[in-house]
Amino acid sequence: MFEPIAHIPLFFWVVILAALAFDFANGWHDTANAVATAISTRVMRPLTAITLSAILNFAGALLSTKVAKTIGGGIIHPEVVSNVNGSYVIFAAMIAAISWEVYTVFKGLPVSGSHALIGGLIGAAVSLYGFKVVVGSGVLKILLAMLISPMLGFMLGFIILKFSYAIASWMKPFQVNRLFAGLQVFTSSLMSLMHGQNDAQKVMGVITLLLFTGGYFGPGEFKNVHVPIWVMLACATSMALGTAVGGRAVIKTLGRGLSHLRPIEGASAEASASLVLEGAAALGVPVSTTHTITGCIVGVGSAKRMKAVKWSVGVRILYAWILTLPVTAVLGALLARTIVAFCR
Repeated sequence: MFEPIAHIPLFFWVVILAALAFDFANGWHDTANAVATAISTRVMRPLTAITLSAILNFAGALLSTKVAKTIGGGIIHPEVVSNVNGSYVIFAAMIAAISWEVYTVFKGLPVSGSHALIGGLIGAAVSLYGFKVVVGSGVLKILLAMLISPMLGFMLGFIILKFSYAIASWMKPFQVNRLFAGLQVFTSSLMSLMHGQNDAQKVMGVITLLLFTGGYFGPGEFKNVHVPIWVMLACATSMALGTAVGGRAVIKTLGRGLSHLRPIEGASAEASASLVLEGAAALGVPVSTTHTITGCIVGVGSAKRMKAVKWSVGVRILYAWILTLPVTAVLGALLARTIVAFCR
């Protein structure tokens, strides 16, 4: 039985607030995933697109908890992490992930909040417990999914755009723009819903892990734990607020930096990304929405012609992707050791 939230110690609330701050930063950073193409194609005005995305992010976060359970119990062994040190691990991981997200959003780089969170958790946990705390099979599954998702997005984006071009060839230009502008409102909305369903759950999983290690669910295994409704609502609200702020620099990079998009390309990119994200959420596998939509944009750009993609921007983004895991892991480890030393 879950104890009343009033009984949670003060430091646990500090850690929970740090987790919600990461959720806010993730929404702020990842607004571009859902709205960049719709804004760049002028289908929706920035304020309209961002407001709609924030609402749908909130709704999407409440659709399922499969991804939350994977993050909470599939990266580090919940039963190995002790009460106090568990809170230190999660706090250090959150600060590491937030730092990297804030840095990259100002640089206009679309990086994975999922990678940042996983890197911070692994680095902080290993620094205190050693490698025995890591769930090797779970981490491998997550990393493979995150690697496959942009490639799958690329292929789907390429195929869907070619199919869209085939349909458009039978239509007049003004009919093409009208049809795909309307479709892009739908696909952009669907992308926002899928983003909330995938990304907000990651922080739900972390907070549930914190409460489990603190003994607030009583004895038992993590797989039998249910995410509390107040955790779901808090995470959904935090991500929605972050989305409402909107990371303008990342929106510019995704919407215009990688490839020039029209409504037909924008709708194709978002439709393919939504398919990948829905499949991953149904399986309970956390993937990077950032990597997925980036792969889809490159895919539709390549379907137009190879020169339509600004590969120099793509290489710059790739470097940021490669650095995310090691940087946040090292930062998480250093923070965890510092917190433990200071608290003793």
